[in-house]
Amino acid sequence: MSPPRVLLLAEQLRRSASGGIGTYVLGLLQGLAALDPAVRPEVVVAASRPPPGGRTDPLAALGRPLHLSPLPGALLTRAWDLGVVRPPSDAEVVHAASLATLAPGRAALVVTVHDLLWRRVPEAYPRHGRRWHEAALRRALRRADHFVVPSAGVGADLTAAGAPADAVTVIPMGADHLPPPDRPAAAAHLASLGVEGPFLLCVGTFEPRKNLGRLIEAYREVRDRLPEPWPLVLVGPAGWGARVVPAPGVVLAGPVSAQELAGLYVSARLLAYVPVVEGFGLPPVEAMALGTPVVASPLPSTAGAALEVDPHDTASVADGLLRVATDEATRAELVRRGGARAAELSWSSIASRHAEVWGRAVAGAARGR
Repeated sequence: MSPPRVLLLAEQLRRSASGGIGTYVLGLLQGLAALDPAVRPEVVVAASRPPPGGRTDPLAALGRPLHLSPLPGALLTRAWDLGVVRPPSDAEVVHAASLATLAPGRAALVVTVHDLLWRRVPEAYPRHGRRWHEAALRRALRRADHFVVPSAGVGADLTAAGAPADAVTVIPMGADHLPPPDRPAAAAHLASLGVEGPFLLCVGTFEPRKNLGRLIEAYREVRDRLPEPWPLVLVGPAGWGARVVPAPGVVLAGPVSAQELAGLYVSARLLAYVPVVEGFGLPPVEAMALGTPVVASPLPSTAGAALEVDPHDTASVADGLLRVATDEATRAELVRRGGARAAELSWSSIASRHAEVWGRAVAGAARGR
């Protein structure tokens, strides 16, 4: 059987901050490019219309065939929701990289569900976000032939929501997508913020679920116990919820380029990532791939390769920060374990597993017809 023709819904890449879903799409495309052409599926990237004013379309740099709608992003996703936009007739599989799905027609539909956390911690999501996710989940359950989830926990949540267990495949996210570190750019960015020398790092969107208030409180407890008052640098875009109020030593660095992010990882004393709950947890394995020790909540992504702390217990987080920042034996062991974990998460192996799912979905859809 020849590899299937896949339409990959990648509207997330049109957003100014594409987040973890955007990283997933780019990593998957990177992994597919590394596969043997004999088994590599034909993938066309679908998204809304290009930027206005004749500006260069960044999606063109992906090196993939594009299927672009004349509609802007908000109208296109609404049209997908309503089922009034269908895939091209030659698509055998539609893969939705998020819960934004379309009616697939005769194609098989595979949907990646990154988490159902709006159900588990509703207070950590705005009301309109919860409404959209619930409606999108119902559509996906009705439309999809198969689901991909990044962890067994998300798979359990999805089957509890109504997905057949045999229609859910666990495929983790990858860790080897960042470009080579741009240390000078990272150092210049830090210097502009008054940061020189060692620092602690946190990466992620600023929103309630990321537990930044408790992390800042834990940092405040240990700052005077560090060899020097090393700053805590918070990197990422603003999300929703109360504004993060920095304490002394806490520096808000905002979003950075992928090259700068890699430079920050390799320069940091540690990465601290302590969300209340997470479907996978991408920043820790990004850090591990670059040799940075990690303090984290128990997460599917780290598989025990981080120093795990209780995200609900400020003292636990504080103890973890101090130990990983100062204990060289602990640091060396975490770097070793983190490197081994990151090596398991290559995007090429993950793309190969997606290709297997697509092939099964096509076969199943053909039997259903």
